Amino acid sequence: MPASTNSHLTLSSAAPAAEGSTGIRVSAIDIGSNSIRQTIADVSPSGTIRVVDEMKAAPRLGAGLYETGALSEIAIQNALITLGRMATLGTQLGVKHTEVVATSAVRDAENGEEFLERVRAETGLRVRVLHGEDEARLSFRSALAHFDLGSGRAVVMDIGGGSLELALSEDGLVERLISLPLGAIRMSERYLTGGAKKKKKNKGMQKLRKDVRSELRWHLAARHWQTPRIFCSGGTFTSLASIYLARNGMEKAKTVHGTVVPRVELERIVDMLHAMSPAERQSVPGLNAARSDIIVGGLAVAAEVAARVEAKELVVSAYGIREGILLESAHVTPSRADSGEARERSVLQLAERSHYEAPHSEHVQKLALQLFDAIGQRLGAKPEERRLLADAALLHDIGYHISYDQHNKHSYHLIEHAELLGMTPADQIIVANVARYHRGAEPRKKQRNYAGLDKPMRRTIKRLSAILRVADGFDRGHASAVAEIKARWLDRALRLTAVPARSGNNLRLELWGASRKSNLLSKVAGVPVEIVAPDGSVTTYDDEVGSAD
Repeated sequence: MPASTNSHLTLSSAAPAAEGSTGIRVSAIDIGSNSIRQTIADVSPSGTIRVVDEMKAAPRLGAGLYETGALSEIAIQNALITLGRMATLGTQLGVKHTEVVATSAVRDAENGEEFLERVRAETGLRVRVLHGEDEARLSFRSALAHFDLGSGRAVVMDIGGGSLELALSEDGLVERLISLPLGAIRMSERYLTGGAKKKKKNKGMQKLRKDVRSELRWHLAARHWQTPRIFCSGGTFTSLASIYLARNGMEKAKTVHGTVVPRVELERIVDMLHAMSPAERQSVPGLNAARSDIIVGGLAVAAEVAARVEAKELVVSAYGIREGILLESAHVTPSRADSGEARERSVLQLAERSHYEAPHSEHVQKLALQLFDAIGQRLGAKPEERRLLADAALLHDIGYHISYDQHNKHSYHLIEHAELLGMTPADQIIVANVARYHRGAEPRKKQRNYAGLDKPMRRTIKRLSAILRVADGFDRGHASAVAEIKARWLDRALRLTAVPARSGNNLRLELWGASRKSNLLSKVAGVPVEIVAPDGSVTTYDDEVGSAD
């Protein structure tokens, strides 16, 4: 068996696998209660997953199943059409192995076997029906490859159309797998079809949450599985992340993967969506209209699980069962993820792809972190902001790859649309904005990329941008002439003294650059910023107003 490794997903063009490649092209198809999803990828023995194409549709096999006990003919026909297309796509892209699994709807339906026979006869696909515990295990396998589950207790949650799956682990090893019939379609049909009357809607929601609470008390001992955060996969949670990001001005985020949703925000979103009709929900930013009638049921179940284990946050994964299938097909056992390593590698790869000027960017990063360590706490920065500043500093000039003119704005767009592993959507937007404001106009609420963000994010961007601007100014000549910046708070000023890299260095350009870019830092610090030369002479922003950049 190959050595254990973290999986690493990348996107590529949909082309046949190269002859002699060490990987195998695999198609993973997940037939769920709400949707059918396919991922085609090249999977290497080391666990690298290179996605080449994806397809999805929502035939809703689980619709009406709670009442009738059977899959409807309309849903079956739609599913067969979708699976036929997926089989054709796999053939055209040179897939060597296809793994098809079915979950709750097919597992529970009295005509499930008949459906499987029709799939085989009409598409040639052989389907494996997963037990609920199998679904939970695959979800955990995927989560382990992306998040740090290697120490302490962790809860991984997946909500499909028909069932809820929970994987409970300790130190990276599964302790319990739980599957309960609490899926989004099932719960919506059972409790939330009472019409538009507020009293009846509220009664249905109260009954749903009470029954879920009772079920969880029976199966999940909260005192053993208290955890600060739950790791979540499935369409219910990617929708939750999209709604949350949109509510916080981040609807343009590259991915929802890694989004951290506070439990209090989950409850607010549940209340907001429950008060709306399905038609009104279709216009909610971030919510897929096709999921508008079942999203409340799924989120209400999630809220009760979070309450049961006293979680303060939900961490959303954009991956799940299909990735678990791909890893299983490659016989890869993922080890605990190191998101910091993946993040550092992704940031550096983006810089290299953009042909960044490494000596300048690395030196600006060094100076910026010196400033952060010296004055960051006094400015109100949190320790975790240091990583954000480091990434923004390394990437601040990658916009040169497009054009020198407005290269800071080009840097913003390149970072915003990059695939940066290990970085949450909020982090990515902060890094992009800090790079955006390393020169030129200061952050202002009238600017679209900045105005829609919440107040704490805007403060972080302004604070880190102020530091980066000065650090970049201290390397105005791209010569690494300033070795160190010494910061000292005076009664009515912040004094920054440049230490030359070599004795006798002329720092005139660097001192001018730093003073020219110190205005924002002065505003954030609340006092004038004084730029001090090795000989003790002092300049400020006011001394340089009117000079050309």
